[in-house]
Amino acid sequence: MTGKSKYAALGRYLREHSNASLIPMSFAEIEQLTGVTLPASKRYPAWWSNNPSNNPMTKVWLAAGFRTEQVDVAAGKLVFKNDAKEMREIGDITREFGLDFTRDETVHAAEEPREFRQNANKPVTRHPAIGALKGTFTIEPGWDLTRPSLDPEELAEWEASLERKADLAETGLSGKKQ
Repeated sequence: MTGKSKYAALGRYLREHSNASLIPMSFAEIEQLTGVTLPASKRYPAWWSNNPSNNPMTKVWLAAGFRTEQVDVAAGKLVFKNDAKEMREIGDITREFGLDFTRDETVHAAEEPREFRQNANKPVTRHPAIGALKGTFTIEPGWDLTRPSLDPEELAEWEASLERKADLAETGLSGKKQ
């Protein structure tokens, strides 16, 4: 995808700087780097959105693991944020606490909901937070999850209390005593 793009040089540049969390750039620097004049639509913040179907250059920076932030079209500058580095850091932190998500890291794209698919033949990397709470609580066998949390007496008491509070609030708003 990025190899055939006229913006491939931007992708290479971002990957070469994959250790940086933030890469500020001006529109002129992007043009100089790619050797391509950016289209007139660069004046619109939507052109710089991180929607992969937005434009060919968006796919290049997303494929390199970056997202755009702090887009200032009037000044002609923006910041590329390294999402891949952030995800690695999250992974490092979770492993530090004894949590490891590597066994659930990828799934075949056909198993993912349609809105998350990029390419049906390409594996999809899951977010490291998926499964973070796995094993942190258990539901006792035989416990009815559909059972109301309050029994009928507690529910009646709660409703009566709520009605008293509503009456007090109404009295306070109208200024009249009943």
